[in-house]
Amino acid sequence: MSKTVQIQSPAQFSSLLSSSRIVVVDFYADWCGPCKAIAPVYEQLSSQLSRPNQITFTKVNTDNQQEIAQSYNITAMPTFLIFKQSREVTRIRGANPAQLSTAVQKLAAEASGDSSTSAGFGESSTSSSGAWLGASLPRGYTDVSDQVDVKGLDFLNVDSDFGNARTVFEPSAPGKAAKEGKDDHIESDTDEQLMMFIPFQATLKVHTLHITSLPSQSNDDDEEAPMRPKTIQLYTNRSHVLGFDEAEDTPVTQTITLSPQDWDAKTATAKVELRFVKFQNVTSLVVFVVDGEGSGEKTRIDRLRIVGETGEKRSMGKLEKIGDEQGE
Repeated sequence: MSKTVQIQSPAQFSSLLSSSRIVVVDFYADWCGPCKAIAPVYEQLSSQLSRPNQITFTKVNTDNQQEIAQSYNITAMPTFLIFKQSREVTRIRGANPAQLSTAVQKLAAEASGDSSTSAGFGESSTSSSGAWLGASLPRGYTDVSDQVDVKGLDFLNVDSDFGNARTVFEPSAPGKAAKEGKDDHIESDTDEQLMMFIPFQATLKVHTLHITSLPSQSNDDDEEAPMRPKTIQLYTNRSHVLGFDEAEDTPVTQTITLSPQDWDAKTATAKVELRFVKFQNVTSLVVFVVDGEGSGEKTRIDRLRIVGETGEKRSMGKLEKIGDEQGE
């Protein structure tokens, strides 16, 4: 029985892009001779490499699904598109079996490698850089956390008994290092507030934040157990970390209020979509955790992921010169 999925509607196609890490698409027409010639090769690849929720092979009849064909600017048949985490990564025009096979098998090998690095908590996916993700990526965007300038990170009110600023950007799944006796999350210190200054190596367009906060495993009462973040204020393009008093007098780019329903039960991750128009040319981000969900005195964060687009690389040695008319 064929494992290839025949697309019947735009909604079905969109759903597959979200649910499968890699989607291979054959745009064809019944009257197309080259389409028929390469069909057995495509079917063989589908039979060999299809994996549930990992690699899905599909076919789109361009005469029956003109809306899909037009949205992806399909002008010749056959055309093969390969999507990774909802983003188009490869486009092959024409019946070229060798090129198609090479492209598909390369991504299949990457997917196999990603899945071998199992998550320490819940079901998840991985970014193109191999980092653990606690939530799916929006179509057209990638995990850009690798653009964080880790040397410039500056977090305030972090309890030194736990992890440090770099911990939340570790590529491994949360909880994995903790099993080895290593600090694998951060907690606030004197109260529930955290102030996190995150500079970038490139100018970013930031679309979404993934915040992971594992539930406490201790038997402490509610007042002693660390909380998940509730109210978060974001500030863009600051040159340094904001003091807590300073933040009160600084215009907020966006305020976010998380509810218990926002946290995924399997990955302990909240996916926070930002007002994209306000996060178009971001060189740094200050994340201010104002309070937590509950009556505790400390807030916990295990992982942060920044999702968006990477723009022009920055000259990190000239940060203090921004705004100067001249000079080095």
